[in-house]
Parts: sequence; C-alpha cells; structure tokens
Amino acid sequence: MISEYREVSKFVDKLVRIDRLGAEQIFNAVQEQGTMPQTVDQLILPALDIIGKGWEEGTIALAQVYMSSRICEELMSHVPPPALPEHSRHPPMAIATLEDYHLLGKIIISSCLRAGGYVFQDYGRVTLEELVRAIIDDNIEIVLISALMLRSALQIKEVRRLLDQAACFPLIVVGGAPFRFDPLLWQEVGADAMGANATEAVAAISSYVQRESIT
Repeated sequence: MISEYREVSKFVDKLVRIDRLGAEQIFNAVQEQGTMPQTVDQLILPALDIIGKGWEEGTIALAQVYMSSRICEELMSHVPPPALPEHSRHPPMAIATLEDYHLLGKIIISSCLRAGGYVFQDYGRVTLEELVRAIIDDNIEIVLISALMLRSALQIKEVRRLLDQAACFPLIVVGGAPFRFDPLLWQEVGADAMGANATEAVAAISSYVQRESIT
C-alpha cells in the first residue's frame, strides 16, 4: 500500500507548478505498485479534488486547474495496454460523454479499460440521439456513459427508453458527479450499474464479461 497522503501531496505540488516531468515520475512510481484503476483512485482523483477545492477557495488559479487536468490526461493516455489483452474477447463495448464538454471522466475510465486490455469504441461527446443511434448501429452490448451535469444524467433515462423501444438492451454503466451525489440516481435513470470511481466502473464491466463468458 502506498503512503497515499504523502504521494498525493507531492503530486499536487508538481501539478500546480506545471512540472510535468516531476508529476510523471510520481505517477509512474505509483503505477508500478498497482493497477491503473488503483492509481486513478489513490492518486489522480484525490489530487484533482484537492486542486479543485483550492480553486474554489481562491488559492489555485483556473489555469492551474486546467493544466493539471491536461497533464493527468496525458499521463494516463501514455500507459500502454497489455501485450496480450486479458479481456480482448468480450461483447462489443463503447464509452461516451453525454452532452458535456468536460471529458476528463471519460478519459480516466478509457485509460483504465485500455490498461486492463479491453477493446472499445470511443464515441467522445455525443447528444442523446447520436448515442442511441451509434449503440444500435454498432450492436453495442456494453456502454459506459459519463455525465457531469444532472441534466445530462437525467437524459440517460430517455436513452434507455429509446433503446428498449428499438429492442436493443445493452448493459448501461454510468458515472460522474450526479451519481456520486445521489447514490440511487443510477437506478432512477434505468442504468444497470454505477461506478463511483475507476475501480468500481472497471469491476462492473469485468463482472459482466465474466458472467457472459460462462453462459
């Protein structure tokens, strides 16, 4: 187990100083001790949370918040997938951000999935109609939807309704701030599972894939 507070504090310092090399060294050291989801949950998310609170309190500039997020995105995107993907044989999967311009949540989960050997389509930022059409056209069986705003999260209920109407029944896994604030929201919008963090999201996918491989 890493000394979480010490590593996070050092990582925050490197990020707000826009010291990419220093942040990368800490990231790599933590990554070597665990999996990508563990690194995200123990290092990336706590650091960004501290930086976000610093901005709210006026101790950290908005530019520092933005650059910190970009550095984290770059670090996660450079982690290569396994040489022999453990989960390469799984139902068609996709990930998307529903009508939000903030893509960090999707980037985090995408990085974790790739590091675990999953293969998936990245729809990027999509509207409700675009997402439904893509899922149907691509015969997607597992879809991860990231929503930052409550308005976007509530639209997932309509996504489910339109998919049911088209006799398309993918596993829907949701994540994002609205679902962390309201632990029951994922059920209200008709999702099958919710990932409060990277570990939970990947675990939900892994559990489904394992069940499908048995049946």
